[in-house]
Amino acid sequence: MENLYNILGVAPTATTEEIKKAYRSLAMRHHPDRSTHSNSEIRFNAIKTAYELLSDPQKRAEYNQSLNNRIIIDSESEARALWLALFDRCGVVMPHDSH
Repeated sequence: MENLYNILGVAPTATTEEIKKAYRSLAMRHHPDRSTHSNSEIRFNAIKTAYELLSDPQKRAEYNQSLNNRIIIDSESEARALWLALFDRCGVVMPHDSH
């Protein structure tokens, strides 16, 4: 499962307002009725799911706890995912191949 903060392109320390702003921006860009990309519906659903979980304080606390308890096996892949999320949030298209 992709990191929910990466999906929205926000830091784990983001405020509720920052999460809401990121969600609205990404939802408009990736909404299946507005986007011509073939995977827009999948991306939109991921954005919606991330927002629903991170906007609920109790669910977000549980999610953060699960993130804190996980072991990072591939730190290079983790770092690449963070960069890709940032570029995607800024509207820069980067290849999503695995290295």
